[in-house]
Amino acid sequence: MPPSFRVALSAAVLAAMALLPTSTASATTARAETLLSQGKPASSSSVEASGFEAAKAVDGDAATRWASAEGHDPEWISLDLGTTAAITRIKLTWEAAYGKAYRIQTSADGSTWTDIYTTSTGNGATDDLTVSGSGRHIRMYGTARGTPYGYSLWEFEVYGTAGGSDATPPSTPGNLRATGTTASTVSLAWNASTDNVGVTGYEIYRGSTLLTTVTGTTHTDTGLTPSTGYTYTVKARDAAGNTSSAAGPVTATTQPGGSGPAVPFGSHAIPYAAGMLRPSGDQATLDQKVIDYYKRWKAAFVKQNCGNGWYQVISPDADHPYVAEAQGYGMVITATMAGADPDAKKIFDGLVKYMLAHPSSINPDLLAAEQNTSCQSVNGTDGATDGDMDVAYGLLLADRQWGSAGTYNYRNLAIKHINAIKKDELNPSTNLLKLGDWTSSGDEYYYISRASDWMVDHFRAFRKATGDTTWDTVRTAHQNVIASLQSTYAPNTGLLPDFVVNTNTTPKPAPGKVLEDPNDGSYWWNSCRVPWRIGDDAVTSGDAKSLAAARKLNTWIRSKTGGDPNKIAIGYRLNGTQISSGSDAAYFAPFAVAAMTDSGSQSWLDALWNKMLTTPIDTGSYFAASIQLQTMITVSGNHWVP
Repeated sequence: MPPSFRVALSAAVLAAMALLPTSTASATTARAETLLSQGKPASSSSVEASGFEAAKAVDGDAATRWASAEGHDPEWISLDLGTTAAITRIKLTWEAAYGKAYRIQTSADGSTWTDIYTTSTGNGATDDLTVSGSGRHIRMYGTARGTPYGYSLWEFEVYGTAGGSDATPPSTPGNLRATGTTASTVSLAWNASTDNVGVTGYEIYRGSTLLTTVTGTTHTDTGLTPSTGYTYTVKARDAAGNTSSAAGPVTATTQPGGSGPAVPFGSHAIPYAAGMLRPSGDQATLDQKVIDYYKRWKAAFVKQNCGNGWYQVISPDADHPYVAEAQGYGMVITATMAGADPDAKKIFDGLVKYMLAHPSSINPDLLAAEQNTSCQSVNGTDGATDGDMDVAYGLLLADRQWGSAGTYNYRNLAIKHINAIKKDELNPSTNLLKLGDWTSSGDEYYYISRASDWMVDHFRAFRKATGDTTWDTVRTAHQNVIASLQSTYAPNTGLLPDFVVNTNTTPKPAPGKVLEDPNDGSYWWNSCRVPWRIGDDAVTSGDAKSLAAARKLNTWIRSKTGGDPNKIAIGYRLNGTQISSGSDAAYFAPFAVAAMTDSGSQSWLDALWNKMLTTPIDTGSYFAASIQLQTMITVSGNHWVP
């Protein structure tokens, strides 16, 4: 279910309200620091319009300003000081569009950022801040606007001393220890280091090999061999590039084979089709970035709010607190992350228990689509196809990971769910998925289908699990409709609409609102997932039809944006005309999976990956965060078909 969105007020209204700053947020005494920022290279997450570029905030002219796109969080402006500097003061001169919540961050490389100031109570005008930090790059990272507009700065002034004055390394991380092992993983923890200007990360070594750099004080090393000893050390690093002496060593031995999941995260035991790209960099670093994002996703959305031993994935941006789509995402993600998360099976079983306690009123082997804050099914208590597809797929993953001899027989539950989808969520005359089990022959929705439900790799898994050749027919039917829609209605873009009508005759995009929105016939809050869903089958199977569909999407979006992921908009007409400005992970992340299918798209894939890494998780949107996480799983080489 797509999240709601706001329409930004016009730039003309903002211009009419523009006021020169007259007050000071935090008074400071006169300083002798050097102004480091004026005229330095500046970049930003977005620009409202021509004439409001990032460089306007560092040109020394109080009458020019940077302005971000309106109505969107987060947004940022970043400066490259050209050399490492000790930063002691920041002065932000806000236009009327100010940041209520923002961070001041430094970085040695423009990639890994350290907070040196945060606030959630900004009131605009002038913020004159005393800070302590070090780095070559510095940015204002806005997370909540103070007005409906955007972020806008007359001047962004950075004061301090240039020339790499920080030569003090961090203290050695304390008490490095192994906190757990499986047959293929070792989990580590250590005590935080201290530094005169702040620790930016910790380098993890297995023997003499640098595995990755993390910002927290834990790490799980994956893809290891059973019954094998591994030795680790950890070093702390600060923004100036100074490193501490090594903590450790500590040695841990993995458990014998068979005691952990069969396909632990990071094992890459099931390879992709030949020729598929991955982001540049070593595999351990890619895997760790996914684990880090998963931990943030889990903390934000995986809850036990209703007791009964249930786990639920909350959906703060949906119509109801709990929706089937979110539970399906949770089951697929949790089963995939087994090996990286020692609690994966416990959480998965809690999600299964919740699923079984909330059956559809139409077919009890399906999941009721919506629950309220008390976890009671509401709104007809019927099923939704997208949630049920992922629930069945998640159960198949769990059967492969842990077997089906425990509390729940995952395989039997999966086959029941698959057969129920076939009975009540598949149109037998078209072999295309229906919207849910609630639509039946003769009603107005019977020949409507949602393109984002067309999960071709799921159809392959269902065929393998059940032996039912119907799923081969279903897969072919969906692939044929994808090709027909791309050729007929989006020959230059490959975009698919949210909803397809007339599936019994000549399938075509919805002519307007048929279920959710006037943009039901456009590439909108449902079909934004299509490049990921099609791409998942393309990279795992190498199927020619899936590859062709994914590559068509990739070729268009790379050309449309000039290779800049920041230019991926929120929604498009099928001819490629932009619907809304701004940036959202639900839109830019899925294109990374399509990019994997094109051998000439390495730099484009890297740009999309880096965009994901530098975009903070939106804890108010399970939709965007869950899509980005599953995209990262695929792009890092960790998606597999049971």
